[in-house]
Formats: sequence, C-alpha cells, structure tokens
Amino acid sequence: MESKSLPSIATQEPAIRIDWINSAVIVLSPLLAIAGAIYAVRTSGFALVDLGILVAFFILAGMGITVGYHRHFSHLSYEAHPVARFFMLVAGASALQNSALAWASDHRDHHQFTDGPKDPYNINKGFFWAHMGWIFFQPVTPPDFANVKDLKRDPLVMWQHRNYLAIAILSGFVLPTLVGALFGRALEGFVWGGLVRLVLVHHSTFLINSAAHIFGERHHSEATTARDSWWLPFISFGEGYHNYHHSYPSDYRNGVAWHHFDPSKWIIATMEKIGLAWNLRRNRRQRAAA
Repeated sequence: MESKSLPSIATQEPAIRIDWINSAVIVLSPLLAIAGAIYAVRTSGFALVDLGILVAFFILAGMGITVGYHRHFSHLSYEAHPVARFFMLVAGASALQNSALAWASDHRDHHQFTDGPKDPYNINKGFFWAHMGWIFFQPVTPPDFANVKDLKRDPLVMWQHRNYLAIAILSGFVLPTLVGALFGRALEGFVWGGLVRLVLVHHSTFLINSAAHIFGERHHSEATTARDSWWLPFISFGEGYHNYHHSYPSDYRNGVAWHHFDPSKWIIATMEKIGLAWNLRRNRRQRAAA
C-alpha cells in the first residue's frame, strides 16, 4: 500500500480562531470615526487646529510604525539610542497595531514565508485577506515569539509589550484630547487626532500588505509578489517601494533613488546626524544612494 507523506511544518497553514477584540476594533473604528467627525463638524465646525492635530498625530503614529516597528525592531536596520527607542514604542503603540514584539513577529514571518501558507497576510488568499482579513483571526496555539528572541531580551520592548494597551490609549487617544483641550477643542482633539487618525493610519499601513503585492513593478526580484509602487510611498511614509524592500529587507531605506519619496529614511538619517541612530545598514549595491 502506497504511503502518503505528511506536509512539512513549513507549508502547513496554522489553525486559526476568530479574534473578537481585533474584529470589533477593525469594524467599529471607521464607524465611530465617521460618526464622530459628523458630530464634531455639525457642532463646532472644522478648525485649522483640528487639521493640525490630525496631521501631527497621523505622522507620529505612522512614523512609529515605519521608523520604529518596521525598520528598527523588525529588521534591525539600524541601532538607536534608548530615548529614541522609547518614543518609537510609544508612538507605534498609538497606531493600535499590537505591541512591537507581536508586530515584529508577524512581520518576520511575512518575510520568511512570503506568499505561502505561513505568511500571516498572504496575498494569494486575496486582497481583503492581506489588507485586513487576517487581523480578524489569531492562531489557535498562542505565539511563542521564537522568531523575536532578540526582542524578548530587550527590556524596553518587553515593557511596552506588557503595558501595550495602556500606552496605546494614553498616546493614541488621551494625548490628542489633551492637546485639543489646550485650544478649547478637547472633543475635536479626540475625534480628529484619535478616531479619524487611527483609521487613516490603519489603512495606510494595511495597503502595504495588500496593494503593494498587487500594483506596481518588480524591478529587483520576481521571487515574490512584492512590487514597487509610485503612489503608495506618499501615503505610507515611504514604504511603497516594496519589491526593493523584500529584496533587501535589512536596508534602512525603502526608496534608494534620489527622487524616491521616503521620509522614514530621512528621519533615520537625521537621527544618525544628531547621534540618536548609528550602524545604518545599506544594501552594498546601493551604498552610494541617499
């Protein structure tokens, strides 16, 4: 009788269950943001300070993800001063995308198993799954974070992991409310700097997992579905040069040409100049690029 070999562990798709908390956040946050924005505009209009709070907290949360969670903690693309790392962890938490430890673990799996069953946001399961569908589920077996052992030894990372929810609420909702209160617009600070900003940061990040694996060109490698996009960098702080990133994931830059829009790269380079970052990693073939 012919025996059938079992699929290897590397190709097995993990068993999953619905994550009701994640599901509630993803479904309710846009509804609350829309309702809050309508109420705020009807009751007190939309002032320049509201726009300023929205933009400022969008940048802080977005940079917390790109400069911090992604390039520093996930890919170790550069080393940074503890003060800078603290602010990255606080700003990243405000994006409400989990702790840096959990985020980096998922992202390292994405790079190790790109487009396969163990890729958390596998584009081959469809645009919706890669964009946000995967967030509705969690593995049945709790993660052991074996792929982020370096981060588990980091006291700052583990402090944020243990206190993630409190930090996220304080930095993502209480702080913009307090800033708004300084201008007599506490509710507006909460709505624009908290709720609306959260939804914008969520989906600008999610588009890298979905659109950046469908739209664009594969200039550097055709080994994965990752693509370079001309428009995604403008809404994701430079993260849209995704084919380059998958080809050279440890490079602190995504956009390497002089004309590439990559503010995350510019922030990291500025941190280096003022002594807050060092040992910036570059792909050897692109060392001369900015």
